[in-house]
Amino acid sequence: MREKAINTGLFLFLFLTLLNCAKRGTPTGGEKDITPPKMISAEPDTSSINFKGKRIRIYFDEYIKLKDIQKQLIISPPMKTTPQIMPQGTAGKYVDIKIVDTLKENTTYVFNFGQSIVDNNEENPYSFFKYVFSTGDYVDSLTVNGYVTDAIQKKPDDFVSVLLYEIDSTYNDSIVYKKLPTYITNTLDSTSTFQISNIKAGKYMLIGLKDNSGTNTYAPKTDKIAFISDFIEVPTDSVYRLNLFQSNSYYRSARPVLAAKNRIIFGYEGNGDSINIDMLYPTPPPDYKYRILKDKEKDTLHYWFTGVEADSLIFQITNPPVMVRDTFTVKIKELYNDTLALSAAQKGDLSFKKPFAISSTTPITAVTKERITILNKDSVPVDFNPEIDEKENLLHLKWEVLPNENYLVTLLPEAIEDMFGEHNDTVSYALRTKSFADYGNLRITLPNADSFPLIIQLTTEKGEVKDEIYATEAREYYEFDNLNPGKYLLRVIFDENKNRKWDTGNYLDHLQPERVSHLPDVLNIKANWDMEQEFILLDPAPPVPEVPEKDSIPTGGE
Repeated sequence: MREKAINTGLFLFLFLTLLNCAKRGTPTGGEKDITPPKMISAEPDTSSINFKGKRIRIYFDEYIKLKDIQKQLIISPPMKTTPQIMPQGTAGKYVDIKIVDTLKENTTYVFNFGQSIVDNNEENPYSFFKYVFSTGDYVDSLTVNGYVTDAIQKKPDDFVSVLLYEIDSTYNDSIVYKKLPTYITNTLDSTSTFQISNIKAGKYMLIGLKDNSGTNTYAPKTDKIAFISDFIEVPTDSVYRLNLFQSNSYYRSARPVLAAKNRIIFGYEGNGDSINIDMLYPTPPPDYKYRILKDKEKDTLHYWFTGVEADSLIFQITNPPVMVRDTFTVKIKELYNDTLALSAAQKGDLSFKKPFAISSTTPITAVTKERITILNKDSVPVDFNPEIDEKENLLHLKWEVLPNENYLVTLLPEAIEDMFGEHNDTVSYALRTKSFADYGNLRITLPNADSFPLIIQLTTEKGEVKDEIYATEAREYYEFDNLNPGKYLLRVIFDENKNRKWDTGNYLDHLQPERVSHLPDVLNIKANWDMEQEFILLDPAPPVPEVPEKDSIPTGGE
Protein backbone atom coordinates (compact mmCIF):
# COMPACT_ATOMS: atom_id res chain seq x y z
CA MET A 1 0.00 0.00 0.00
CA ARG A 2 2.84 2.38 0.93
CA GLU A 3 4.61 1.66 -2.40
CA LYS A 4 1.38 2.30 -4.32
CA ALA A 5 0.84 5.63 -2.52
CA ILE A 6 4.44 6.73 -3.31
CA ASN A 7 4.02 5.83 -7.01
CA THR A 8 0.71 7.73 -7.19
CA GLY A 9 2.25 10.81 -5.53
CA LEU A 10 5.24 10.71 -7.89
CA PHE A 11 2.91 10.53 -10.92
CA LEU A 12 0.89 13.56 -9.74
CA PHE A 13 4.11 15.53 -9.06
CA LEU A 14 5.48 14.85 -12.55
CA PHE A 15 2.10 15.63 -14.20
CA LEU A 16 1.77 19.01 -12.44
CA THR A 17 5.40 19.86 -13.22
CA LEU A 18 4.91 19.16 -16.92
CA LEU A 19 1.61 21.08 -16.97
CA ASN A 20 3.31 24.11 -15.39
CA CYS A 21 6.12 23.94 -17.91
CA ALA A 22 3.61 23.71 -20.72
CA LYS A 23 1.83 26.84 -19.54
CA ARG A 24 5.04 28.82 -19.29
CA GLY A 25 6.53 27.63 -22.55
CA THR A 26 3.65 27.18 -25.00
CA PRO A 27 5.03 27.87 -28.52
CA THR A 28 3.33 30.66 -30.49
CA GLY A 29 4.02 29.12 -33.89
CA GLY A 30 5.91 32.16 -35.21
CA GLU A 31 4.60 34.97 -37.41
CA LYS A 32 1.34 34.52 -39.28
CA ASP A 33 1.71 33.41 -42.89
CA ILE A 34 0.60 36.26 -45.17
CA THR A 35 2.25 35.05 -48.39
CA PRO A 36 -0.17 33.95 -51.12
CA PRO A 37 0.52 30.86 -53.21
CA LYS A 38 2.35 31.19 -56.53
CA MET A 39 2.10 29.30 -59.79
CA ILE A 40 5.28 27.36 -60.55
CA SER A 41 4.26 25.68 -63.82
CA ALA A 42 1.34 24.68 -66.01
CA GLU A 43 0.54 21.95 -68.55
CA PRO A 44 0.32 23.38 -71.15
CA ASP A 45 2.13 26.62 -70.30
CA THR A 46 0.04 29.74 -69.85
CA SER A 47 -0.17 31.83 -73.06
CA SER A 48 0.13 28.66 -75.16
CA ILE A 49 -0.98 28.86 -78.79
CA ASN A 50 -2.68 26.34 -81.09
CA PHE A 51 -4.36 24.76 -78.06
CA LYS A 52 -6.27 21.59 -79.01
CA GLY A 53 -6.55 19.76 -75.70
CA LYS A 54 -9.30 19.17 -73.17
CA ARG A 55 -7.33 19.23 -69.91
CA ILE A 56 -5.21 21.87 -68.16
CA ARG A 57 -3.20 21.44 -64.96
CA ILE A 58 -1.73 24.40 -63.05
CA TYR A 59 0.85 23.72 -60.29
CA PHE A 60 1.51 25.87 -57.22
CA ASP A 61 4.31 26.18 -54.65
CA GLU A 62 2.11 25.11 -51.71
CA TYR A 63 -1.16 23.39 -50.94
CA ILE A 64 -4.12 25.42 -52.20
CA LYS A 65 -7.89 25.15 -52.21
CA LEU A 66 -10.64 26.77 -54.25
CA LYS A 67 -12.93 29.17 -52.39
CA ASP A 68 -16.26 30.36 -53.82
CA ILE A 69 -15.14 29.25 -57.29
CA GLN A 70 -18.66 29.43 -58.75
CA LYS A 71 -18.79 33.21 -58.17
CA GLN A 72 -15.15 34.11 -58.59
CA LEU A 73 -14.15 32.28 -61.79
CA ILE A 74 -14.73 34.25 -64.99
CA ILE A 75 -14.10 32.54 -68.34
CA SER A 76 -13.82 34.76 -71.42
CA PRO A 77 -15.26 34.13 -73.94
CA PRO A 78 -17.92 32.36 -71.83
CA MET A 79 -18.50 28.66 -72.43
CA LYS A 80 -21.97 27.13 -72.75
CA THR A 81 -20.90 24.21 -70.55
CA THR A 82 -18.85 25.07 -67.47
CA PRO A 83 -15.52 23.21 -67.27
CA GLN A 84 -14.95 20.69 -64.49
CA ILE A 85 -12.45 22.15 -62.02
CA MET A 86 -10.65 20.37 -59.17
CA PRO A 87 -9.94 20.31 -56.25
CA GLN A 88 -13.42 20.80 -54.80
CA GLY A 89 -13.62 20.69 -51.00
CA THR A 90 -10.06 19.40 -50.52
CA ALA A 91 -6.56 20.83 -50.77
CA GLY A 92 -3.97 20.03 -53.42
CA LYS A 93 -0.89 21.44 -55.10
CA TYR A 94 -2.53 21.89 -58.48
CA VAL A 95 -5.76 23.00 -60.17
CA ASP A 96 -7.12 20.59 -62.75
CA ILE A 97 -9.40 21.95 -65.52
CA LYS A 98 -11.36 19.61 -67.78
CA ILE A 99 -12.90 21.43 -70.76
CA VAL A 100 -16.27 20.02 -71.81
CA ASP A 101 -17.33 22.64 -74.36
CA THR A 102 -16.17 22.84 -77.98
CA LEU A 103 -13.61 25.65 -78.28
CA LYS A 104 -13.85 28.33 -80.97
CA GLU A 105 -11.15 28.54 -83.62
CA ASN A 106 -8.55 31.34 -83.53
CA THR A 107 -9.77 32.55 -80.16
CA THR A 108 -7.90 33.63 -77.04
CA TYR A 109 -9.41 32.24 -73.82
CA VAL A 110 -8.87 33.71 -70.36
CA PHE A 111 -9.58 31.94 -67.06
CA ASN A 112 -9.67 34.67 -64.38
CA PHE A 113 -9.83 33.00 -60.96
CA GLY A 114 -10.56 36.22 -59.05
CA GLN A 115 -9.95 35.60 -55.33
CA SER A 116 -10.79 31.89 -55.46
CA ILE A 117 -7.27 30.37 -55.21
CA VAL A 118 -6.14 30.53 -51.56
CA ASP A 119 -3.49 28.74 -49.53
CA ASN A 120 -4.69 25.87 -47.38
CA ASN A 121 -3.75 27.30 -43.96
CA GLU A 122 -4.41 31.05 -43.81
CA GLU A 123 -6.50 31.38 -47.01
CA ASN A 124 -4.26 34.09 -48.47
CA PRO A 125 -5.66 34.69 -51.98
CA TYR A 126 -3.69 34.54 -55.21
CA SER A 127 -5.57 37.62 -56.40
CA PHE A 128 -6.86 37.72 -59.98
CA PHE A 129 -4.67 34.91 -61.24
CA LYS A 130 -5.23 34.40 -64.97
CA TYR A 131 -4.53 31.42 -67.17
CA VAL A 132 -4.52 32.25 -70.89
CA PHE A 133 -4.35 30.15 -74.04
CA SER A 134 -5.19 30.55 -77.71
CA THR A 135 -6.66 28.13 -80.22
CA GLY A 136 -4.96 30.15 -82.98
CA ASP A 137 -1.42 31.13 -83.92
CA TYR A 138 -1.11 34.01 -81.44
CA VAL A 139 -2.52 35.32 -78.16
CA ASP A 140 -4.64 38.47 -78.41
CA SER A 141 -3.34 41.15 -76.05
CA LEU A 142 -5.56 44.25 -76.26
CA THR A 143 -7.57 45.51 -73.28
CA VAL A 144 -10.67 47.57 -72.43
CA ASN A 145 -10.71 49.40 -69.08
CA GLY A 146 -13.41 51.17 -67.12
CA TYR A 147 -15.47 51.41 -63.97
CA VAL A 148 -19.07 50.81 -62.90
CA THR A 149 -21.45 53.25 -61.20
CA ASP A 150 -25.10 53.04 -60.22
CA ALA A 151 -27.48 55.40 -61.99
CA ILE A 152 -29.26 56.51 -58.80
CA GLN A 153 -27.47 55.04 -55.76
CA LYS A 154 -24.08 56.26 -54.53
CA LYS A 155 -22.47 52.82 -54.32
CA PRO A 156 -22.70 50.37 -57.24
CA ASP A 157 -23.47 46.67 -56.90
CA ASP A 158 -20.67 44.16 -56.59
CA PHE A 159 -20.24 41.20 -58.95
CA VAL A 160 -21.17 43.22 -62.04
CA SER A 161 -20.51 41.44 -65.34
CA VAL A 162 -18.96 43.47 -68.16
CA LEU A 163 -19.66 42.17 -71.66
CA LEU A 164 -18.22 42.88 -75.09
CA TYR A 165 -20.20 41.95 -78.20
CA GLU A 166 -18.31 41.99 -81.50
CA ILE A 167 -20.03 44.08 -84.17
CA ASP A 168 -20.34 41.75 -87.13
CA SER A 169 -23.02 40.69 -89.61
CA THR A 170 -24.98 38.84 -86.88
CA TYR A 171 -25.13 41.75 -84.42
CA ASN A 172 -28.37 43.51 -83.49
CA ASP A 173 -29.58 45.27 -80.33
CA SER A 174 -31.53 42.25 -79.09
CA ILE A 175 -28.43 40.04 -79.07
CA VAL A 176 -27.90 40.77 -75.35
CA TYR A 177 -31.16 38.94 -74.55
CA LYS A 178 -30.22 35.61 -76.10
CA LYS A 179 -26.55 35.26 -77.09
CA LEU A 180 -23.41 34.92 -74.97
CA PRO A 181 -20.94 37.82 -75.32
CA THR A 182 -17.68 37.67 -77.24
CA TYR A 183 -15.69 38.63 -74.12
CA ILE A 184 -16.61 38.93 -70.46
CA THR A 185 -15.18 39.98 -67.12
CA ASN A 186 -16.57 40.81 -63.67
CA THR A 187 -15.91 43.44 -61.02
CA LEU A 188 -16.25 40.71 -58.35
CA ASP A 189 -16.71 41.93 -54.76
CA SER A 190 -13.56 43.97 -54.20
CA THR A 191 -13.71 46.85 -56.66
CA SER A 192 -15.97 48.63 -59.13
CA THR A 193 -13.26 48.86 -61.79
CA PHE A 194 -12.84 46.36 -64.60
CA GLN A 195 -10.45 45.28 -67.31
CA ILE A 196 -11.31 42.96 -70.17
CA SER A 197 -8.00 41.55 -71.40
CA ASN A 198 -6.71 39.53 -74.34
CA ILE A 199 -9.08 41.09 -76.87
CA LYS A 200 -8.55 41.20 -80.60
CA ALA A 201 -8.81 44.47 -82.54
CA GLY A 202 -12.28 45.38 -83.76
CA LYS A 203 -15.55 47.20 -83.11
CA TYR A 204 -17.62 46.24 -80.05
CA MET A 205 -20.71 47.01 -78.00
CA LEU A 206 -19.81 47.46 -74.31
CA ILE A 207 -22.45 46.34 -71.79
CA GLY A 208 -22.60 46.15 -68.00
CA LEU A 209 -24.92 43.65 -66.34
CA LYS A 210 -25.89 42.92 -62.75
CA ASP A 211 -26.62 39.38 -63.83
CA ASN A 212 -29.08 38.23 -61.17
CA SER A 213 -30.41 35.62 -63.59
CA GLY A 214 -26.91 34.06 -63.87
CA THR A 215 -27.15 33.50 -67.64
CA ASN A 216 -24.64 36.04 -69.03
CA THR A 217 -27.58 37.45 -70.99
CA TYR A 218 -29.99 40.29 -70.19
CA ALA A 219 -33.21 39.48 -68.31
CA PRO A 220 -35.02 42.85 -67.80
CA LYS A 221 -37.22 41.46 -65.03
CA THR A 222 -34.27 40.82 -62.68
CA ASP A 223 -31.13 42.41 -64.15
CA LYS A 224 -29.68 45.90 -64.12
CA ILE A 225 -28.01 47.01 -67.34
CA ALA A 226 -25.55 49.66 -68.49
CA PHE A 227 -24.38 50.46 -72.00
CA ILE A 228 -22.08 52.81 -73.86
CA SER A 229 -24.21 54.76 -76.33
CA ASP A 230 -21.74 54.35 -79.21
CA PHE A 231 -19.76 51.35 -80.39
CA ILE A 232 -16.15 51.30 -79.18
CA GLU A 233 -13.05 50.67 -81.31
CA VAL A 234 -10.29 48.44 -79.93
CA PRO A 235 -7.43 49.27 -79.43
CA THR A 236 -8.46 52.21 -77.24
CA ASP A 237 -6.95 54.28 -74.44
CA SER A 238 -10.35 55.42 -73.14
CA VAL A 239 -11.59 54.59 -69.64
CA TYR A 240 -15.29 53.78 -69.94
CA ARG A 241 -17.98 54.45 -67.35
CA LEU A 242 -20.86 51.95 -67.22
CA ASN A 243 -23.87 53.42 -65.41
CA LEU A 244 -26.15 50.61 -64.17
CA PHE A 245 -29.93 51.05 -64.08
CA GLN A 246 -33.04 48.93 -63.63
CA SER A 247 -35.18 49.39 -66.72
CA ASN A 248 -38.93 49.86 -66.48
CA SER A 249 -39.51 48.20 -69.84
CA TYR A 250 -40.54 44.86 -68.31
CA TYR A 251 -44.23 44.31 -67.60
CA ARG A 252 -46.49 41.34 -67.03
CA SER A 253 -50.02 41.37 -65.65
CA ALA A 254 -51.26 38.76 -63.21
CA ARG A 255 -54.72 37.24 -63.10
CA PRO A 256 -56.96 39.49 -60.96
CA VAL A 257 -58.40 38.18 -57.70
CA LEU A 258 -61.67 39.08 -55.96
CA ALA A 259 -60.40 40.09 -52.49
CA ALA A 260 -63.74 41.34 -51.11
CA LYS A 261 -67.26 41.80 -52.41
CA ASN A 262 -66.38 45.37 -53.38
CA ARG A 263 -62.65 45.06 -54.21
CA ILE A 264 -60.56 43.29 -56.87
CA ILE A 265 -56.77 42.97 -56.72
CA PHE A 266 -54.93 43.49 -60.03
CA GLY A 267 -51.34 42.32 -59.59
CA TYR A 268 -48.50 42.91 -62.04
CA GLU A 269 -44.74 42.70 -62.42
CA GLY A 270 -42.52 45.51 -63.63
CA ASN A 271 -43.67 48.93 -64.82
CA GLY A 272 -47.26 49.57 -63.78
CA ASP A 273 -47.31 53.37 -63.81
CA SER A 274 -49.58 53.62 -66.87
CA ILE A 275 -51.96 50.67 -66.40
CA ASN A 276 -55.57 51.25 -67.49
CA ILE A 277 -58.40 49.01 -66.27
CA ASP A 278 -61.69 49.05 -68.22
CA MET A 279 -64.78 46.93 -67.55
CA LEU A 280 -66.02 45.35 -70.80
CA TYR A 281 -68.89 43.30 -69.35
CA PRO A 282 -71.46 44.05 -68.23
CA THR A 283 -71.85 47.53 -69.64
CA PRO A 284 -71.35 49.84 -66.65
CA PRO A 285 -74.75 51.16 -65.43
CA PRO A 286 -75.24 54.90 -64.75
CA ASP A 287 -74.70 54.52 -60.99
CA TYR A 288 -71.51 52.45 -61.42
CA LYS A 289 -68.57 53.88 -59.48
CA TYR A 290 -64.99 52.71 -59.10
CA ARG A 291 -61.66 53.87 -57.65
CA ILE A 292 -58.18 52.51 -58.32
CA LEU A 293 -55.44 52.85 -55.72
CA LYS A 294 -51.86 51.60 -55.89
CA ASP A 295 -50.63 49.46 -53.03
CA LYS A 296 -47.86 51.23 -51.09
CA GLU A 297 -45.72 48.10 -50.71
CA LYS A 298 -46.59 45.63 -53.48
CA ASP A 299 -46.93 45.72 -57.27
CA THR A 300 -50.70 45.68 -56.92
CA LEU A 301 -53.65 47.87 -57.89
CA HIS A 302 -56.75 47.83 -55.67
CA TYR A 303 -59.95 48.26 -57.69
CA TRP A 304 -62.97 49.24 -55.57
CA PHE A 305 -66.36 49.20 -57.27
CA THR A 306 -70.07 49.54 -56.57
CA GLY A 307 -73.32 49.71 -58.52
CA VAL A 308 -73.10 46.53 -60.60
CA GLU A 309 -74.76 43.13 -60.20
CA ALA A 310 -73.41 40.20 -62.23
CA ASP A 311 -72.12 36.65 -61.86
CA SER A 312 -68.83 37.66 -63.46
CA LEU A 313 -67.02 40.76 -64.68
CA ILE A 314 -64.78 41.03 -67.74
CA PHE A 315 -61.92 43.55 -67.69
CA GLN A 316 -59.47 44.78 -70.29
CA ILE A 317 -56.05 45.82 -68.97
CA THR A 318 -53.79 47.98 -71.12
CA ASN A 319 -50.34 49.42 -70.54
CA PRO A 320 -49.56 51.85 -73.41
CA PRO A 321 -45.78 52.33 -72.83
CA VAL A 322 -45.15 48.61 -73.32
CA MET A 323 -48.05 48.06 -75.76
CA VAL A 324 -49.65 45.22 -73.80
CA ARG A 325 -53.36 44.38 -73.74
CA ASP A 326 -54.90 41.61 -71.58
CA THR A 327 -58.46 40.47 -70.94
CA PHE A 328 -59.52 38.73 -67.72
CA THR A 329 -62.75 37.38 -66.27
CA VAL A 330 -63.44 37.75 -62.53
CA LYS A 331 -66.16 35.57 -61.04
CA ILE A 332 -68.20 37.17 -58.27
CA LYS A 333 -68.37 35.18 -55.02
CA GLU A 334 -70.19 35.58 -51.73
CA LEU A 335 -67.68 37.66 -49.78
CA TYR A 336 -67.91 40.44 -47.21
CA ASN A 337 -67.39 44.07 -48.19
CA ASP A 338 -64.26 45.92 -47.13
CA THR A 339 -65.26 48.26 -44.30
CA LEU A 340 -63.96 51.70 -43.38
CA ALA A 341 -61.24 51.87 -40.71
CA LEU A 342 -58.92 54.80 -39.97
CA SER A 343 -55.31 55.02 -38.80
CA ALA A 344 -52.57 57.64 -38.53
CA ALA A 345 -50.44 57.66 -41.68
CA GLN A 346 -47.21 58.46 -39.83
CA LYS A 347 -45.63 57.33 -36.59
CA GLY A 348 -43.64 59.19 -33.96
CA ASP A 349 -43.52 62.90 -33.27
CA LEU A 350 -45.54 65.34 -35.36
CA SER A 351 -43.46 66.87 -38.15
CA PHE A 352 -43.08 70.61 -38.75
CA LYS A 353 -42.86 69.92 -42.50
CA LYS A 354 -45.59 67.47 -43.37
CA PRO A 355 -49.23 67.83 -42.31
CA PHE A 356 -50.80 65.21 -40.09
CA ALA A 357 -52.51 62.61 -42.29
CA ILE A 358 -55.12 59.91 -41.71
CA SER A 359 -55.36 56.84 -43.95
CA SER A 360 -58.43 54.74 -44.63
CA THR A 361 -58.95 51.11 -45.62
CA THR A 362 -61.54 52.21 -48.21
CA PRO A 363 -61.51 55.19 -50.62
CA ILE A 364 -62.28 58.52 -48.89
CA THR A 365 -64.75 60.69 -50.80
CA ALA A 366 -65.95 63.35 -48.34
CA VAL A 367 -64.99 65.03 -45.06
CA THR A 368 -67.09 67.15 -42.68
CA LYS A 369 -64.82 69.67 -40.95
CA GLU A 370 -67.35 70.39 -38.20
CA ARG A 371 -67.05 66.78 -37.01
CA ILE A 372 -63.29 67.17 -36.38
CA THR A 373 -61.60 68.99 -33.48
CA ILE A 374 -57.96 69.74 -32.72
CA LEU A 375 -57.04 70.88 -29.20
CA ASN A 376 -53.62 72.04 -27.96
CA LYS A 377 -52.18 71.19 -24.53
CA ASP A 378 -54.22 74.00 -22.96
CA SER A 379 -57.41 72.52 -24.48
CA VAL A 380 -57.71 75.51 -26.80
CA PRO A 381 -59.21 74.68 -30.23
CA VAL A 382 -56.79 74.99 -33.15
CA ASP A 383 -58.00 76.13 -36.56
CA PHE A 384 -57.16 73.77 -39.44
CA ASN A 385 -57.91 72.96 -43.07
CA PRO A 386 -58.82 69.43 -44.20
CA GLU A 387 -57.73 68.21 -47.65
CA ILE A 388 -58.40 64.85 -49.32
CA ASP A 389 -55.51 63.32 -51.29
CA GLU A 390 -57.31 60.98 -53.70
CA LYS A 391 -54.11 59.54 -55.18
CA GLU A 392 -52.76 58.40 -51.79
CA ASN A 393 -56.20 58.01 -50.17
CA LEU A 394 -55.28 60.27 -47.26
CA LEU A 395 -57.01 63.00 -45.29
CA HIS A 396 -54.51 65.79 -44.55
CA LEU A 397 -55.21 68.09 -41.60
CA LYS A 398 -53.19 71.30 -41.97
CA TRP A 399 -52.55 73.77 -39.14
CA GLU A 400 -49.72 75.87 -37.72
CA VAL A 401 -47.67 73.33 -35.79
CA LEU A 402 -45.77 74.83 -32.84
CA PRO A 403 -42.74 73.44 -30.96
CA ASN A 404 -43.01 71.82 -27.51
CA GLU A 405 -46.73 71.32 -27.98
CA ASN A 406 -49.27 68.55 -27.51
CA TYR A 407 -52.32 68.13 -29.73
CA LEU A 408 -55.42 65.97 -29.49
CA VAL A 409 -57.12 65.25 -32.83
CA THR A 410 -60.64 63.83 -32.58
CA LEU A 411 -62.87 62.64 -35.41
CA LEU A 412 -66.48 62.24 -34.38
CA PRO A 413 -68.85 59.85 -36.19
CA GLU A 414 -69.59 60.87 -39.80
CA ALA A 415 -66.47 63.03 -40.09
CA ILE A 416 -65.33 60.89 -43.04
CA GLU A 417 -67.42 59.18 -45.72
CA ASP A 418 -66.13 56.57 -48.16
CA MET A 419 -67.31 55.75 -51.69
CA PHE A 420 -69.78 53.17 -50.33
CA GLY A 421 -71.52 55.71 -48.06
CA GLU A 422 -69.95 54.28 -44.91
CA HIS A 423 -68.78 56.53 -42.06
CA ASN A 424 -66.16 56.38 -39.33
CA ASP A 425 -66.62 55.72 -35.63
CA THR A 426 -65.14 58.10 -33.06
CA VAL A 427 -61.34 58.04 -33.12
CA SER A 428 -58.69 60.21 -31.42
CA TYR A 429 -54.97 60.75 -31.93
CA ALA A 430 -52.63 62.21 -29.30
CA LEU A 431 -49.71 64.01 -30.93
CA ARG A 432 -46.68 65.94 -29.70
CA THR A 433 -43.92 68.07 -31.16
CA LYS A 434 -40.29 68.51 -30.20
CA SER A 435 -38.30 71.69 -29.73
CA PHE A 436 -36.57 73.26 -32.74
CA ALA A 437 -33.34 72.61 -30.80
CA ASP A 438 -33.94 68.86 -31.22
CA TYR A 439 -33.32 69.19 -34.96
CA GLY A 440 -30.47 70.24 -37.24
CA ASN A 441 -30.41 72.47 -40.31
CA LEU A 442 -28.53 72.18 -43.61
CA ARG A 443 -27.76 74.93 -46.13
CA ILE A 444 -26.61 73.81 -49.60
CA THR A 445 -24.82 75.90 -52.24
CA LEU A 446 -24.51 74.73 -55.86
CA PRO A 447 -21.89 77.05 -57.39
CA ASN A 448 -21.72 75.37 -60.81
CA ALA A 449 -25.43 74.61 -61.31
CA ASP A 450 -26.26 75.98 -64.76
CA SER A 451 -29.27 73.93 -65.88
CA PHE A 452 -32.65 73.55 -64.20
CA PRO A 453 -34.85 72.08 -62.84
CA LEU A 454 -32.89 70.08 -60.27
CA ILE A 455 -34.13 67.68 -57.60
CA ILE A 456 -31.96 68.06 -54.49
CA GLN A 457 -32.41 64.99 -52.29
CA LEU A 458 -31.29 64.01 -48.81
CA THR A 459 -31.24 60.24 -48.36
CA THR A 460 -30.22 57.68 -45.79
CA GLU A 461 -27.04 55.70 -46.40
CA LYS A 462 -29.30 53.00 -47.90
CA GLY A 463 -30.81 55.45 -50.42
CA GLU A 464 -34.20 56.12 -48.79
CA VAL A 465 -35.30 59.69 -49.58
CA LYS A 466 -35.90 61.68 -46.38
CA ASP A 467 -36.35 65.18 -47.84
CA GLU A 468 -36.06 66.96 -51.17
CA ILE A 469 -36.16 70.39 -52.79
CA TYR A 470 -37.34 70.99 -56.36
CA ALA A 471 -35.14 73.81 -57.65
CA THR A 472 -36.40 75.61 -60.76
CA GLU A 473 -33.85 78.42 -60.71
CA ALA A 474 -30.46 79.36 -59.30
CA ARG A 475 -30.42 80.58 -55.70
CA GLU A 476 -27.74 81.72 -53.30
CA TYR A 477 -28.47 78.62 -51.21
CA TYR A 478 -31.06 75.88 -50.64
CA GLU A 479 -32.18 75.03 -47.10
CA PHE A 480 -33.24 71.82 -45.38
CA ASP A 481 -34.70 72.77 -42.00
CA ASN A 482 -35.65 70.72 -38.94
CA LEU A 483 -33.81 67.55 -39.90
CA ASN A 484 -33.71 64.60 -37.54
CA PRO A 485 -30.15 64.06 -36.29
CA GLY A 486 -28.31 61.34 -38.18
CA LYS A 487 -26.18 60.52 -41.19
CA TYR A 488 -27.34 61.60 -44.65
CA LEU A 489 -26.23 61.39 -48.26
CA LEU A 490 -26.84 64.25 -50.69
CA ARG A 491 -27.56 63.88 -54.40
CA VAL A 492 -28.85 66.08 -57.21
CA ILE A 493 -31.01 64.78 -60.07
CA PHE A 494 -31.01 66.64 -63.37
CA ASP A 495 -34.73 66.57 -64.20
CA GLU A 496 -34.40 66.88 -67.97
CA ASN A 497 -38.06 66.13 -68.78
CA LYS A 498 -39.36 68.29 -65.88
CA ASN A 499 -41.63 65.61 -64.41
CA ARG A 500 -40.35 66.06 -60.83
CA LYS A 501 -38.91 62.57 -60.54
CA TRP A 502 -35.85 60.59 -61.60
CA ASP A 503 -36.32 58.63 -64.82
CA THR A 504 -34.46 55.42 -65.53
CA GLY A 505 -33.06 54.38 -68.90
CA ASN A 506 -34.18 52.01 -71.64
CA TYR A 507 -31.69 49.82 -73.48
CA LEU A 508 -33.68 49.12 -76.65
CA ASP A 509 -34.62 52.81 -76.98
CA HIS A 510 -30.95 53.79 -76.50
CA LEU A 511 -32.08 56.00 -73.62
CA GLN A 512 -29.66 56.65 -70.76
CA PRO A 513 -31.05 57.35 -67.25
CA GLU A 514 -31.30 60.92 -66.06
CA ARG A 515 -28.02 62.25 -64.73
CA VAL A 516 -27.38 62.15 -60.96
CA SER A 517 -24.53 63.79 -59.04
CA HIS A 518 -23.57 62.51 -55.57
CA LEU A 519 -21.76 64.43 -52.83
CA PRO A 520 -18.78 62.27 -51.78
CA ASP A 521 -19.13 63.16 -48.08
CA VAL A 522 -21.43 61.54 -45.56
CA LEU A 523 -23.21 64.41 -43.79
CA ASN A 524 -23.57 64.11 -40.02
CA ILE A 525 -26.52 66.25 -38.91
CA LYS A 526 -26.63 66.97 -35.18
CA ALA A 527 -29.35 68.41 -32.95
CA ASN A 528 -29.26 72.21 -32.49
CA TRP A 529 -26.49 72.53 -35.09
CA ASP A 530 -26.40 74.27 -38.46
CA MET A 531 -24.36 73.03 -41.39
CA GLU A 532 -23.25 74.69 -44.62
CA GLN A 533 -22.19 72.50 -47.53
CA GLU A 534 -20.86 73.41 -50.97
CA PHE A 535 -21.74 70.84 -53.61
CA ILE A 536 -19.87 70.86 -56.93
CA LEU A 537 -22.02 68.94 -59.41
CA LEU A 538 -19.90 66.35 -61.19
CA ASP A 539 -20.36 62.95 -62.78
CA PRO A 540 -18.98 60.08 -60.69
CA ALA A 541 -15.22 59.69 -61.09
CA PRO A 542 -13.28 56.40 -60.98
CA PRO A 543 -13.30 54.88 -57.49
CA VAL A 544 -11.28 56.64 -54.77
CA PRO A 545 -10.91 55.94 -51.04
CA GLU A 546 -13.95 56.86 -48.96
CA VAL A 547 -14.13 60.44 -47.67
CA PRO A 548 -14.43 60.85 -43.86
CA GLU A 549 -17.69 62.04 -42.40
CA LYS A 550 -18.14 65.80 -42.17
CA ASP A 551 -19.60 67.12 -38.92
CA SER A 552 -21.83 70.17 -38.67
CA ILE A 553 -21.03 73.49 -36.99
CA PRO A 554 -22.78 74.49 -33.73
CA THR A 555 -25.10 77.51 -33.76
CA GLY A 556 -25.12 78.07 -30.02
CA GLY A 557 -28.75 77.06 -29.46
CA GLU A 558 -31.98 78.97 -29.62
